Amino acid sequence: MIRVAIDGPAGVGKSSTSKALAQHFAFAYLDTGAMYRSCAWWCLQQGFDLDAPTLNEEAITEAVGEFFTEGHFDVSLDPQNPKVLCDGQDISEAIRSSEVSSHVSRVSGIIPVRHVLIAAQRAYMAGEADEESFSKGAGIVAEGRDITTVVAPDAEVRILLTAREEVRQARRSGQASLAAGVGRDDVAARDKADSLVTSFLTAADGVHTVDNSDLTFEQTLDVLIQLVDEAIEEEETERYAANLQGYDLDEEDQRLLEGDGLGAFDDQPQRKEVGVLAVVGRPNVGKSTLVNRILGRRVAVVEDTPGVTRDRVSYDAEWAGTDFKLVDTGGWEADVEGIESAIASQAQIAVQLSDAVIFLVDGQVGITATDERMIKVLRESGKPIILAVNKIDDNTAEYLTAEFWKMGMGEPFPISAMHGRGVGDLLDKAVDTLRKADRTSGFLTPGHLRRVALVGRPNVGKSSMLNQLAHEERAVVNDLAGTTRDPIDEVISIDGEDWLFIDTAGIKRRLHKLSGAEYYSSLRTQAAIERSELALVLFDASEPISDQDLKVMSQAVDAGRAIVLVFNKWDLMDEFDRQRLERLWNTEFDRVTWAQRVNLSAKTGWHTNRLVSAMRTALESWDQRVPTGKLNSFLGKIQAAHPHPVTGGKQPRILFATQASTRPPRFILFTSGFLEHGYRRFLERSLREEFGFEGTPIQISVHIREKKKR
Repeated sequence: MIRVAIDGPAGVGKSSTSKALAQHFAFAYLDTGAMYRSCAWWCLQQGFDLDAPTLNEEAITEAVGEFFTEGHFDVSLDPQNPKVLCDGQDISEAIRSSEVSSHVSRVSGIIPVRHVLIAAQRAYMAGEADEESFSKGAGIVAEGRDITTVVAPDAEVRILLTAREEVRQARRSGQASLAAGVGRDDVAARDKADSLVTSFLTAADGVHTVDNSDLTFEQTLDVLIQLVDEAIEEEETERYAANLQGYDLDEEDQRLLEGDGLGAFDDQPQRKEVGVLAVVGRPNVGKSTLVNRILGRRVAVVEDTPGVTRDRVSYDAEWAGTDFKLVDTGGWEADVEGIESAIASQAQIAVQLSDAVIFLVDGQVGITATDERMIKVLRESGKPIILAVNKIDDNTAEYLTAEFWKMGMGEPFPISAMHGRGVGDLLDKAVDTLRKADRTSGFLTPGHLRRVALVGRPNVGKSSMLNQLAHEERAVVNDLAGTTRDPIDEVISIDGEDWLFIDTAGIKRRLHKLSGAEYYSSLRTQAAIERSELALVLFDASEPISDQDLKVMSQAVDAGRAIVLVFNKWDLMDEFDRQRLERLWNTEFDRVTWAQRVNLSAKTGWHTNRLVSAMRTALESWDQRVPTGKLNSFLGKIQAAHPHPVTGGKQPRILFATQASTRPPRFILFTSGFLEHGYRRFLERSLREEFGFEGTPIQISVHIREKKKR
């Protein structure tokens, strides 16, 4: 179950955003503010004088306790119909009257009352873990005061939704005009009163801050959806690892568990053997930032959010003339089960497979319990350990390093991964340690070859395709689905050009239901897509296209790889089947109409000669860059001929555009307002018609900018 806790001041859209988020994921929704309002309403109904200079807090607390424990109160957790009931009567409107609004802070300010409400809120949230609950065990979105720090400090997603004061004030005024009897000053006064017993203007440790001052409702929702998606992925990963406890694992299986798609193969002795340097540490200490700093380019995903990196990812690196393999790992964090948890076990495997380790800690936070547990495991590994203290951004912060001497790991290196401070000295030590290591465990990936992943569901003919391109039996082919388990890297020469092909295992539809070797194979296939440049997505044309086929295709597209769609076993199709496929092309494949199709037979070799041309075209598009001047000139003509629709009395305009990156092409549009998704799709189609981009996804990001105030 995923618990989402959202806090923040008035005027940031907590309720509307929370309800939309809950609907998106089919989660339950709990408005804790409505619970406080209900208490105030109940107290007024029971005859309490809430305007009295001194309240009878004991009596009020007792009354509130009876309100919840004796069955008077109930609340619907349906985000589309979040009704509040008292003895079966709908009081949703009554609790939002001006009388209740003006007294709710007096009741909520009573600490024992808050304790009663906190217990009730926790009970509602815990109840959603039940399969018979509203969400059927999927999750709940709860919003309100104290939710991220007191009510659910261990929620999977904790968010502080905030905005600049002037923006919130304007939104409050707008809300007040729609709510009879609730004025702007009343809302501000409630914020002031609530701030005496709770903090909702600054985020606690581990809480994501989302400032929506310059975001539309849809943009804010997208940010929150992304955070929840990441939490869902993390929960699923932990569930997979739990299924593997007690399984007999060999070294390759352990590598697979780490998601390391890079491996050494006996048939490639030309690969240079190098040492492996792993970067480990707690979540959000800056591991990926340090990796990017060492590599000198932004390749590892970095976000101010714990847990962005989940798999072990390897990169080729060099320092002072020494080549080595650099490994970015997921955050090592001890959960309620301690250091034996699945995530900790994976990090431990990463250490075991390395030749030296950089143990990264957060100088601003200091030594944590997780750091101390990690020290024990690192010492037991017997690997050379280099202690790096991150976020020491200037000389004034140097004193923070002194605390880490007591960890007993030798001299701590103060660094700033963000600014590069001290990283050179750290690398000097790391490279010297690798030179003195007993062994070298890694191999550099051939950098001059284009990398092509063969992906598809089991038994569509991926290994047959590899053998046909190689003109020899390189991979085992069998009618039994799932013959291939480990990716097979093969350098194949086609028309005088060498390519690195990666034959992968078939991607299963429900990864969380797999175990053992099939689970490893699916994980490695995902990693193979990530390290490829081009994905040949194979379909068995002789069989109906399934959801599983489309999911494999979407996975390659979502990874941002160049795409060629290969319809294999075309020789087994009759005219009816071919017409059926053409009809499907306009419906099921509408997302990838920009990708080239190649109809062939991997078994007989029919039309395989057409494949290389499609591969080259897709990769050229993947690498394509449009000059800034040409891009702006074209978008100016498009905008003049087809301006964005007027929304809310304003017409957003594209102020400036640039292509920020390639592989895949990514465009950034600076605009005066939010561009609707339909208009973005129109722009994408226009870009493709003008510049091609056949065979590659393209990404369009919109940066909204406001005029300077006079």
